[in-house]
Amino acid sequence: MTLPHAGPTTTHGRDPVQTRTVGVLAGVQVLVGVGTATGAAVNSLVAAELSGSETVGGLAQTCVVVGSALAALPIAQVAARHGRRRSLVLGYGVAMLGALGATAATVLGSTALLLAGMTFIGAGGAAGLAARFAATDLAAPEHRARALSLVVWAATVGSVLGPNLAGWLDSWALGAGLLPAARGTHTAVTFALMAAMFALAALTVALLLRPDPLMLARERSGEDPPAPSSPWRSVGTGIRVIRALPSAQVGLLGIVVSHLVMVSLMVMTPVHMNHHGASLQLIGLVISLHIAGMFALSPLFGVATDRFGAVPVLVAGGVILAGAAALVIGVPGHGGGRLTAGLVLLGVGWSAGLVAGSSLLTGEVPAEHRTTVQGASDVAMNLGGALGGVVAGVAVTVASYGALAVVSLVIVAGYLAVVLIARPGARRSRTPAGA
Repeated sequence: MTLPHAGPTTTHGRDPVQTRTVGVLAGVQVLVGVGTATGAAVNSLVAAELSGSETVGGLAQTCVVVGSALAALPIAQVAARHGRRRSLVLGYGVAMLGALGATAATVLGSTALLLAGMTFIGAGGAAGLAARFAATDLAAPEHRARALSLVVWAATVGSVLGPNLAGWLDSWALGAGLLPAARGTHTAVTFALMAAMFALAALTVALLLRPDPLMLARERSGEDPPAPSSPWRSVGTGIRVIRALPSAQVGLLGIVVSHLVMVSLMVMTPVHMNHHGASLQLIGLVISLHIAGMFALSPLFGVATDRFGAVPVLVAGGVILAGAAALVIGVPGHGGGRLTAGLVLLGVGWSAGLVAGSSLLTGEVPAEHRTTVQGASDVAMNLGGALGGVVAGVAVTVASYGALAVVSLVIVAGYLAVVLIARPGARRSRTPAGA
């Protein structure tokens, strides 16, 4: 007979609930990947064409990131009080409403409605990020990074399909007479697909993510749910916990910088390519390969993090990001091979930073503060991405895409210097707290 707080036992030494949880989360990430990546290929183009401004083009994806930052904390708080299932359904449901709003905006030609819809769509990204932490709730300490990275990796399938669907849907909508030719590159059909994917994701989580992994983990450990608190007090608590743990600070820095640099370069790539006459199909292919780079190698980084520690993987990610920024300096929008290689490396560097940084945070922080810290880290991550999107739009408008790449390279160089200086203290957290 199993004691109330004991871990699960099976004949194979595996937790069947954890296996099921990771499987459900991975399946949902495929759906979310189709939705978010399809939008990523056209968001900036839509806003730029509706408004006539490349700065506003960059602002569209920035609104998505701001929406993710705004949603990250409520999603974390709902998870802390009611479990992962309700929190993920909330995030995907809000994103579905945002995609429906964006669909209407493309038909009506309303920039304001489009930007509002983009902000709501950001909740889907926040839920997708929260799903990676849900994969660690029941994971053994020595396998946390691998469980987390598997859920991140699952988005590869949907993310590769999504951007390529944008061009096909655009052509189909024009051929079917659903949209006027003048509005072909910002087709409402693309955003309608996003809405459908987020709706399916919410339904899948609601029906299949049972038992709730966070609630079950608390039941097994005898941990009580945290006391209710205001959103910003929760952020403050999370930041205080991180400030008390040098290794957690390094993990958070890796997450934020990786996301900032990735968003700033990725968000303006479609606009840069479109400015040089690239087709929507080519833009979709480049973004597709970039997103494949973001997710495809995440299991490799998860295994490396579990085996060698988070800091070496963070350093490797920083070096890859630096290489990506250097590669796209001065590249024209029609410079397919070099631009594509740079965007793929950009995604790979982001993946290393996200997996290693998230693992460092999850393993270092005491269990009773984990959801609070996870929420605070996702807020910081998305605020960093929002800042990157704003700077990107201004930099490309005032100077050039190449200038943006130079700024990104400088940021990564500073980040690497900090991580290498902090390396001795951070290496001590290779064995997660409570392991």
